[in-house]
Amino acid sequence: GLRRCNRFRVCSPLWMQRLWYSTGRVMAAAERPVEAALRMKLTEAFKPHHLEVMNESHMHSVPRGSESHFKVLVVSDRFEGMPLLARHKLVNETLKDELATKIHALSIVARTAAQWEASSKTVERSPACAGGFGK
Repeated sequence: GLRRCNRFRVCSPLWMQRLWYSTGRVMAAAERPVEAALRMKLTEAFKPHHLEVMNESHMHSVPRGSESHFKVLVVSDRFEGMPLLARHKLVNETLKDELATKIHALSIVARTAAQWEASSKTVERSPACAGGFGK
């Protein structure tokens, strides 16, 4: 793919450059590789009007800095006319490699642009972790 190099000859793919600068600050993708991969794959697959990738790992019994529990909000025209279950299957299929190897839990909010515009444009907080094993 296309690459851009800085003055120190450090090169990054252009998609990563766009990812870093679209957040309004340089996001060190190396520090959050799973989150960066989710953003990239969801952006490529759904061309979203709105996308949020929330790392909720800190709410669970995992080491600091973990990337194992995520919530994603995807607002896309691709969901038009699809039932909720089909939308979730599509997101799961898009992220199948990460789900098989890196992600323990994924919460999905999948809406059409019309649904998003008609909503309060907020996502409910996830419940606190119960500690596992039915605690």
